[in-house]
Amino acid sequence: MKITLKDGSVKEYENALSAYDIALDISDGLARAACCVKIDGKTADLRTVIDHDCELSICTADDEEGLAAIRHTASHVLAEAVKNLFPDAKLAIGPSIDTGFYYDFDHEAFSRDDLDALEAEMKKIIKKGEKLEKFTLPRVEAIAFMEERREPFKVELIQDLPEDAEISFYRQGEFVDLCAGPHLMSTKGVKAFKLTSSSMAYWRGDSDKARLQRIYGTAYNKKEDLQAHLERMEDAKRRDHNRLGREMELFTTVDVIGQGLPLFTPRGTKMLMKLQRWIEDLEDKEWGYVRTRTPLMAKSDLYKMSGHWDHYKEGMFVLGDEEKDKEVYALRPMTCPFQYYVYKNTQKSYRDLPYRMSETSTLFRNEDSGEMHGLTRVRQFTITEGHLVVRPDQMVEEFKGCLALAKHCLTTLGVEEDVTYHLSKWDPENREKYIGEPEVWNETEQHIRDVLMELQIPFVEDVGEAAFYGPKVDINAKNVYGKEDTMITIQWDALLAEQFDMYYVDQNGDKVRPYIIHRTSMGCYERTLAWLIEKYAGKFPTWLCPEQVRVLPISEKYEAYAAEVLKALRARDIDAEADNRSEKIGFKIREARLARVPYMLVVGQQEEEQGLVSVRSRFAGDEGQKPLNEFIEQICEEIATKTIRKEEAQEEAK
Repeated sequence: MKITLKDGSVKEYENALSAYDIALDISDGLARAACCVKIDGKTADLRTVIDHDCELSICTADDEEGLAAIRHTASHVLAEAVKNLFPDAKLAIGPSIDTGFYYDFDHEAFSRDDLDALEAEMKKIIKKGEKLEKFTLPRVEAIAFMEERREPFKVELIQDLPEDAEISFYRQGEFVDLCAGPHLMSTKGVKAFKLTSSSMAYWRGDSDKARLQRIYGTAYNKKEDLQAHLERMEDAKRRDHNRLGREMELFTTVDVIGQGLPLFTPRGTKMLMKLQRWIEDLEDKEWGYVRTRTPLMAKSDLYKMSGHWDHYKEGMFVLGDEEKDKEVYALRPMTCPFQYYVYKNTQKSYRDLPYRMSETSTLFRNEDSGEMHGLTRVRQFTITEGHLVVRPDQMVEEFKGCLALAKHCLTTLGVEEDVTYHLSKWDPENREKYIGEPEVWNETEQHIRDVLMELQIPFVEDVGEAAFYGPKVDINAKNVYGKEDTMITIQWDALLAEQFDMYYVDQNGDKVRPYIIHRTSMGCYERTLAWLIEKYAGKFPTWLCPEQVRVLPISEKYEAYAAEVLKALRARDIDAEADNRSEKIGFKIREARLARVPYMLVVGQQEEEQGLVSVRSRFAGDEGQKPLNEFIEQICEEIATKTIRKEEAQEEAK
């Protein structure tokens, strides 16, 4: 057989060999470093026997797949440690993830002391260096095997597999776990690890199922890599919007109001208002949108017409019972069908298109309680939602325009380099999830693909992530912990106009179905605010800050001049406050820094006599004395142009 290696060279063997033996044949060093392999592009275990011509890549810790194998093995070491110290704990699942690994257990909550004890036990297991051995059993025997070991969650997983399936297990010493792999050859390959936290998790993510305890950890091949990761995690904790946003008094939550229903304080509300006014002016004055205002709820009839009732009802807040009530309503999870009726209010001709509608829409989605997190996933949120009704011949250019608007928003917010673009496609193997014929889906997906390639926007394709009525571009970003969320969506819809009997009159007087683009320009306000808190660690660009300037009189003798300065600032719509407390000026400056105020204006005798202010900033420290009017013009220019000062970007990068 011929084995083509990653560098293009070919190795020939007469007999079948394991992937590990092939690595060993290439070099002892490579075999020692190998974690797993890729056979014809598919990740596999080093124990895999190769008996045919193929392309073989041997993955080390420097490869994504190799690092995942280290982490997956670490999760098994953790599971063995838990069973050693807490024999009554039941095993659930323990995969590798982007930032490390986790394992779920049916057990009482784990304390930090428990995690420390488990780390010590894991070190003992790793020191033994037990080999990981793979074996398989028929489904019936596998069920009996796990029933004998009293592992009900493993039994359930096996029962969900086909009757003729061969079930794979890995053994390390006395410990055995149900697993598809791949894994390292022995536990000694786990060289640097740390258990980072524990939390509650639901079995299979279902709040109606068992409450489990999840232990998170991470693992690397080198201690210095682990240390660098832990330092990044500490920085992530400092930036975590759920902590920092509350610390900065931007938002809060209250149990009696409900999970996923944040309350915005005056400071947070001011930031949201600035974002909203910017977006609305941008869309209406520069991008040709008309603004609508539509109800927060509607009868179920509307959602049945749009298809949301059949495809999305479980995610909606339904008001009433179809079996008992004459009319059933639901809070809206989207705005599209409402805006369709705004379009239908008057007959449109081909000259009226494109007809671009936008709305600052408050939406409601019945998210699972286990999915709630700060501002990134909530049950009530506000979105920069828009729908463009266009002629088919306008669709491509308008879609490009929506991408351009989204990129403009990202650039202005200073986050353009932090996003990835995804072409979210339908899944032809799951036809029940979608409306429309395959030809329509294939054609529209190709149009989007062509647009992204023409604009030279790098993208990946995700099968099964499309909306039920059309493919879309999702613009995603990761939070400080590496979890990816969709920030902006632009959807291609060639189907719903038919269901709502939408049309325009063409040049010949005939009624023609339009196409529709569903889009957001900046996305969800709550999620965007969370993103910005973490991006800037609370040190926002000046135009977004709820407090842009703080006036600091040296003593109460200069409070009158401080009041004059404050009045002049506010007259130019600058968000400013004065700190008139009987505190030393050094204390006031430190307080302003902790509050992340961009500019501090210190005023005393000389400033009052000459109409000056002593400027201190987050960006350059002491900027010296300036005439008040000069400072006002400078900051007004910075706010108007939404400048992100270079010094701030450098500080953020560190």
